[in-house]
Amino acid sequence: MGSLSSLTWIILSLASLLSMKAEAEGIRSAHLLDLLIRDYTVKSFDRHLRTGIVHNVHLPANLSGIKVDIARFRCGSLHRYGAQVKEFHLGSGVTVQPCAERVMVIRQNLGYNWSSIYYANYDLSGYQLVSPVLGLLAYNVGSDVSSGSSFELEILAREKPIKIDFSNITKASDMTGTRPLCASFEGDGKVKLRNQVSPNVCFAARHGHFGLVIESLPPVPLRKKISKWKLVVGSSVGAVLGAFLLGLLLVAMFVKVKKKARMEELVRRAYEEEALQVSMVGHIRAPTASVTRTPPRIEHDYTPYPS
Repeated sequence: MGSLSSLTWIILSLASLLSMKAEAEGIRSAHLLDLLIRDYTVKSFDRHLRTGIVHNVHLPANLSGIKVDIARFRCGSLHRYGAQVKEFHLGSGVTVQPCAERVMVIRQNLGYNWSSIYYANYDLSGYQLVSPVLGLLAYNVGSDVSSGSSFELEILAREKPIKIDFSNITKASDMTGTRPLCASFEGDGKVKLRNQVSPNVCFAARHGHFGLVIESLPPVPLRKKISKWKLVVGSSVGAVLGAFLLGLLLVAMFVKVKKKARMEELVRRAYEEEALQVSMVGHIRAPTASVTRTPPRIEHDYTPYPS
C-alpha cells in the first residue's frame, strides 16, 4: 500500500513538472510567468530555512535566464526592522497584508530575454528597457504551503519607500547623455514612469515589477539585401561600361592631340609659303622669291651741256 502511494505521488509530480514545462515553453503572459515561478519556488520550499536569510532557487532549464531568490520573514520583525533582498531594500515600517505570522518574499530577475514579455503585455511604445525586469512578490507561508494553497500577499511601504538599486544589472551606465526613467509595471496593465532618486536607484511604494527605460531612437530603415548573383552581374556590367567609357575618353584625347598637331603643321606651312612662294618649274615644285624691281640710282652728278 505504501509503495502504491509513493508511485502515485511520483506520477503526479512528473505530470505536474511536464505540465509546467509545457507552460514555460509557450508562456506569453507576465502574470502566468509569475505563477509558474511561484509553483516551482513553493515545490522547492524548505520550511526549515532560516528566517531572514536569502536563498537561491534553482529553476529548470526551460526557465534559464531567470534568477530567483527567496527569504522567509516574520511579519512583525519585517515591520520593525525592514530587510534587504538583493536589489530591494525594505525599510522599517513596511507591512504585509494579510499576514498571520510568516511571509515568503520572492525576488525575481527576469534577465533581458524573459523581460521582453513585458513589451507584449504593456504599452512601452517609444521606450526600451535598459535593465532586466525585477520582481518583488510575497506569498503566505503555512504548514501546508507545499500543497499548493499559497496565495499572494501585499507589501506596502507607507512610512519609508522601497529602494531598488539597478546599479549592478543595468546597461544604462554604458550610455552617455541619457538618463533612464523608473518604470513600474502595474497589475492593471499600465506602466508608470518616474524620475530616478539617484543614478540607477528608484523608489516604490508597494510590491510589483520594476525596470529602467529610456526613450527609444527612431528605427533606421534597413537596406534591402541584394543577392550575390545580382551583385556579380551588376559589378561586371559596371566594369565593362567603365572600360568602354575610358576607351572613348582615350580615343577622344588621341583625336584631339592629332587634330592639334595637324593644325599646328598647317599654320607652319602657311607661314612658310607666305614668306617664300612655291612655283612649279617643269615637274618640280621649288620655292621662288617674289620679284622686286630695284629703282635706278645715278652714282655721279650729271650736268647737261647748255644748248
